[in-house]
Amino acid sequence: MLIREATEADWPAVWPFFRRIVASGETYPYPLDLGEEEGRGWWLLPAPDRTVVAVDDEGGGAVLGSAKMNCNMSRAGNARHVASASFMVDPDHSGRGVGRALCEYVIAWARESGFRAIQFNAVVETNVRAVRLYESLGFRIVGTVPEGFRHPAHGLVGVHVMHLAL
Repeated sequence: MLIREATEADWPAVWPFFRRIVASGETYPYPLDLGEEEGRGWWLLPAPDRTVVAVDDEGGGAVLGSAKMNCNMSRAGNARHVASASFMVDPDHSGRGVGRALCEYVIAWARESGFRAIQFNAVVETNVRAVRLYESLGFRIVGTVPEGFRHPAHGLVGVHVMHLAL
């Protein structure tokens, strides 16, 4: 697997799984009917933020997943030393280590960029695989917003704020 900077040319490969994940309503607070152009604007971030794709470097270069990383708060404010990120793995390629590789990439990027911590603002508590992955990489749940997310199958569930000191 190769992780590289995403380009506009990658969006047609990202959009199908992005749309599928968002429309499921299980893990992202995005509008379920988010359109392609708006989704592109929310996901493909301009510098100094960054968006990457994980591609299958042995199987024809298929896009397996993507991550976007950015400053958690205002770039000009007193919280600019904390990074954040979001991840999407094509459900057809889950369980192959794509999420772990993307998360490890983000941690390395944040360290190299001089951030002192990473904060995930909204990890849905029923997204157990993601919570387990983040915890295995050293993130801690520092708080939970009770009933902060309307899950389509579980109703109102908590949203974790997760933190990793760098």
